[in-house]
Amino acid sequence: PAGKRSQYDDSYIRKTAVKYKVPYITTGAGASAAAKGIAAYRKGKGGVRSLQSYHASIT
Repeated sequence: PAGKRSQYDDSYIRKTAVKYKVPYITTGAGASAAAKGIAAYRKGKGGVRSLQSYHASIT
């Protein structure tokens, strides 16, 4: 969608999501990655690593 109304709606949704600390995902790839991360976390396989640590493990 395009136009001023669409831009206003998008801005409103984004700002409201940030205000209430609700995840705001704009792409299918992002949604898929988030779902996979949530599933891994629920299985106890989730962990936090720095990007540098992750990169070092794959190179």
